[in-house]
Amino acid sequence: MSVLLTADWCSVGKNEYYRKFEVYDMEWTSIFNMDNVIVTSCSFGGPLAIRRDPKKLVKVQGSGKPTISIFTASGEFVSSIMLSKPVIHVGWSTSEDLICIEDDGSVSSYDLFGNHLHTFSISEEVRMTKVIEAKVFNSASGTGVAVLTSTYRFFLVNSIKDPKTRTLPGVPGLNAPPSSWAVIARDRETKILVARERELYFLSPNDSPVSVVPEFSDRLSSVVEMAVSVNSNQIGLFTDKGRMWIGSSDLHTKYCEVDTSHAYRPLQLAWCGSDGVVGVWDETLLLVTQKGDTLTYPCDSRVHVVPEVDCARVISNTTHEILQSVPSVLQKILRINSVHPGLYLLEASRHFQRRSHKADEYIRLVKDSLPSAVESCIEAAGYEFSPDNQKMFIRAAQFGKGFVPNLDPEPYVQMCRVLRVLNAVRNPKLSLPITHVQLRKMTTKGLLERLIHRRHYFIATEICKHLKLPPAEGSSHILAEWAFYKVAQAKQDREQVAREIASKLGKAPGISYKEIALRANHYGHTQLAIRLMDYEPRAREQVPLLLDLGQEVPALLKAMESGDTDLIYTVLLKMHSKISLKEFYLKIRNYPLAKSLYIKYCFENNNKELEDIYAQESDFNAQAALHLREAYEPKNSGIRETLLANAQQSYKNIRNDFMAGACDEQRKLIKFQRNLEDKFHIEFYGLSLHDTVEKLLLKGELKLADSLRTEFKVPDRRYWWLRILAHGKNRDWLGLEKFSKDKKSPIGYEPFVDVCWDNNEKQEAQKYMNRVKDDLKVEYYTKIGMLEQAAQTAFEQKDARALDALRSRCGASDKQVLEQINTFLTQLMSKK
Repeated sequence: MSVLLTADWCSVGKNEYYRKFEVYDMEWTSIFNMDNVIVTSCSFGGPLAIRRDPKKLVKVQGSGKPTISIFTASGEFVSSIMLSKPVIHVGWSTSEDLICIEDDGSVSSYDLFGNHLHTFSISEEVRMTKVIEAKVFNSASGTGVAVLTSTYRFFLVNSIKDPKTRTLPGVPGLNAPPSSWAVIARDRETKILVARERELYFLSPNDSPVSVVPEFSDRLSSVVEMAVSVNSNQIGLFTDKGRMWIGSSDLHTKYCEVDTSHAYRPLQLAWCGSDGVVGVWDETLLLVTQKGDTLTYPCDSRVHVVPEVDCARVISNTTHEILQSVPSVLQKILRINSVHPGLYLLEASRHFQRRSHKADEYIRLVKDSLPSAVESCIEAAGYEFSPDNQKMFIRAAQFGKGFVPNLDPEPYVQMCRVLRVLNAVRNPKLSLPITHVQLRKMTTKGLLERLIHRRHYFIATEICKHLKLPPAEGSSHILAEWAFYKVAQAKQDREQVAREIASKLGKAPGISYKEIALRANHYGHTQLAIRLMDYEPRAREQVPLLLDLGQEVPALLKAMESGDTDLIYTVLLKMHSKISLKEFYLKIRNYPLAKSLYIKYCFENNNKELEDIYAQESDFNAQAALHLREAYEPKNSGIRETLLANAQQSYKNIRNDFMAGACDEQRKLIKFQRNLEDKFHIEFYGLSLHDTVEKLLLKGELKLADSLRTEFKVPDRRYWWLRILAHGKNRDWLGLEKFSKDKKSPIGYEPFVDVCWDNNEKQEAQKYMNRVKDDLKVEYYTKIGMLEQAAQTAFEQKDARALDALRSRCGASDKQVLEQINTFLTQLMSKK
């Protein structure tokens, strides 16, 4: 069995093996010849870009304009891009966008389906001097671009998403194109290694050129080709003498130096993971490991090598193969004469499937090492491309873990899930031939992004379900991207598309219909965007977008349905800013809630507009109320009479004679007050009628007070109170007595007693006691301290309760009064 599993292994050096196995039969066999084209590959099993090699003479078909054809990893045609002028270099970004660099320094990006995304220019100097060579590289900052101009100056853009051009220092003495150069993006620092014949220089944006001299076994004449590993930690140099130098990318450490026996420059130099460098010649593919061992593969035709983090993909006219160092766990289990526990477990499982008793014998051999054997089989399954081999290792792991109590099942379950995902994406219909190592490097999220980019939404959703990813991180995000794609289509029935999107998305967590509608509007599908917003459950997301789309009335309806007054005000103010007041009010008058809220807003912020609204509605009562409110605002004191006149007219229009008369009287009072101010030079304006009369009485202006009383028909009871209080405040007791004798008091004479007593005038208060009502005399005699008179009055009124109350008020000094009260009480009791 081991022999069959290791049939594609090739020994390299001591105890090291490489394998080369086929992944796909290419579908492009009859489309072109690899000898006449330039292949540009994307990492992580990405697509291939094919363009005609301008150095080869071939028959031109079609328009003759430069064209780039995009194929999947299995050679299936995806799209083509027709260019207006030739490009200097083509590369792929980390997100599988095609990057095209033209000789004027223009950098354009296209998606997998040939749609133009954006274009930027590196710099004006590059445009003037022209690009002669260029490279696209990937770093921690994203995808970058480096170019060499005809003046032999290098320019660097670290990220095409945020293109900031850096000019690198010139290489000393460089007056011709360098023999080779490469970009080294490492630790967030990007450098360019340039070979000028036998001299090597590191160029970085902020430093002077640094000359380096790698350790060669013989005198170096010229480095004609360079290859940097995917992780940028190692570099391979090929000299014009056919020697391959492999070492660290800073050239400080040399791993090996090998004579390749090839005297001319390779067609391509690329790394196989980080283990070795692959050189491509016409009929040979040569692998040189870091230890200096070599392995040669013959080639029937021209091949293209794609460097990956753990292998190299070899693409020819007919096949797509993977070349990689055999993982150590597979070597331990499957190599000849292996005694690894994983091999015994594999044999035990195989015999168990055959129902052979030998299964028990193999289990006994590995009994003490079963946990590590199970772990090894699980790990080995991840490195296999063949589903049959994967099943073999997984079955062995399953068989072995049944003999280990309390073994954590999670690694086994997780590997089963991952293998199913890997097998699904490796299918030629998807053409993503990634390894388990690459999947860990790109992460599940990165894999999903690539599937989304290729529009494989269904399989991406199924992977999310299979891996049990949270909806917000998986299926919801994919559904949103699918919706973005749907709304971008030019020819579509908006109702059908909106219903289709709503039925697919439903109420999936993390889905924002607003974002989808914005995307639809971006592509000019405004009506579709409006329709999509009907499915957005959050009014605060719906309303602003509807306003941006010019749909004020639908936005108003949504805001009112939400009951959020802030949203309603947002819509109303937006509508008001775009149309005239008359048109605006005609629109909102059909919506009572919106109308009421806007009137409230105007009431607090814009009285003039509120007046216009009331005038438009002929609401004279509201107009009058508004005028009255304005009239008594401090800022409007100068025009109060005018505002009162306006209010009076409004009340007249609705025949409210009472309120119209009140406004008229208020105007008369204001006029009277202004006259008083002119006469006395003190403030009367703004006082009420009550306060105005009181102020005149306090000044002793009785005639003016009487005149005001007559003019405004002040009730007698109020006027008498004002007169009494004014005399008291002025301590005009003679005037008070005289006033009490003018005519009978409509409020009685108790207020006369009160005002005198409140001002400590007991003698004055006694003057009015005989005119106090009989039922109040006892109370008032008591109030002013005339207890003897109070007792006599109470006795005369035969009020025993009053006498009893008086007795409780008597003190030690009132013995005579107390005796008299007791006598009165005795007499009243005897009469009963």
